[in-house]
Amino acid sequence: MMKVLLIAGARPNFMKIAPIYREALKYNQVQCKIVHTGQHYDYEMSEAFFEDLELPKPDFFLSAGSGTHAFQTAKIMVAFEELSQKEGPDLIIVVGDVNSTLACSVVAKKLLIDVAHVEAGLRSFDLTMPEEINRMVTDAISDYFFVTEESGAANLVQEGKSKDRIHFVGNVMIDNLFYQVKKLDGKMPQRFATSKIKEKLEDYAFLTLHRPSNVDTKSVFCEIAEALNTIADKMPIIFPVHPRTKKMMDEFGLGLSNDIYLFSPLSFKESLFLWKDARVVLTDSGGLQEETTALGVPCVTIRENTERPITIKMGTNILAGTKKESILKAFEEAVARPKNQFKVPPKWDGKAAERIWKIFLKKNRQD
Repeated sequence: MMKVLLIAGARPNFMKIAPIYREALKYNQVQCKIVHTGQHYDYEMSEAFFEDLELPKPDFFLSAGSGTHAFQTAKIMVAFEELSQKEGPDLIIVVGDVNSTLACSVVAKKLLIDVAHVEAGLRSFDLTMPEEINRMVTDAISDYFFVTEESGAANLVQEGKSKDRIHFVGNVMIDNLFYQVKKLDGKMPQRFATSKIKEKLEDYAFLTLHRPSNVDTKSVFCEIAEALNTIADKMPIIFPVHPRTKKMMDEFGLGLSNDIYLFSPLSFKESLFLWKDARVVLTDSGGLQEETTALGVPCVTIRENTERPITIKMGTNILAGTKKESILKAFEEAVARPKNQFKVPPKWDGKAAERIWKIFLKKNRQD
């Protein structure tokens, strides 16, 4: 029996582990348990959230909670070390680039447990991003590298990683996306609180904004807010507001146009219900850059860089920066692009998790 711990800490992680977990259930020789580190303490991950992703309640909850990067990472490491010694897994799977990814990887390697990194090799080349540090450290010690795009493999080779440990499998975020799109049948949207506003609007933009580099500095946030208010004069914006963003809006006294419709954070399915039919998506999220590319929805990324260059290459995504004029220019360019006429990146076909488990099981047989 192959004992595996599947690690998630922040909300987007669960979208990535969902297809990996579902695929694991197909194999009798695999025992896969979910570890929730509790990094996103403010969600407390309600049962409704797991039901939305069709995941069971996590097997283990480490209660990491809030704190500085060092404090949070250390707390996860202490709790995960105790769990790993008790459970004795053969392998841990980490996804993405959050503090939980780094913390659990370091602990596992020191306990001589194999580490698999899903979304390996992505690089923004911006060391001011905490996520970039997490990506680099995790990739420095992982045993399996599962990459979503060709740039990830190229980065890992450049960093001296052995090619036989690098596996181009596709994107588990897209596995989850395609799975959830099928679930959005005609009846489900009727229960969404946002269904009426969607019916009311013809063309609209969908916005997410949460990165500290965008919302924690008043001058930067004001510049972005001015751009959004100008866009809203031309096209209404649906904006589910992240708790961090709401806190900073209140602190800075930022006012947004009446044509920007504010909502509390939405479930994955309800967000998908809205953005899949948007004329354009405005975001600073890495996951949405990928998901919009998979569904052919024009995307404007409000950041100075991206670790997902394939989304730019495919033509769906435009890197806008954070200045008002550059955001407006990117918006005009995005809405001029036709929807659903873009190429989808190689292997973004909903079968990444299937490829991942085939690699594990082949290696397990060889051993």
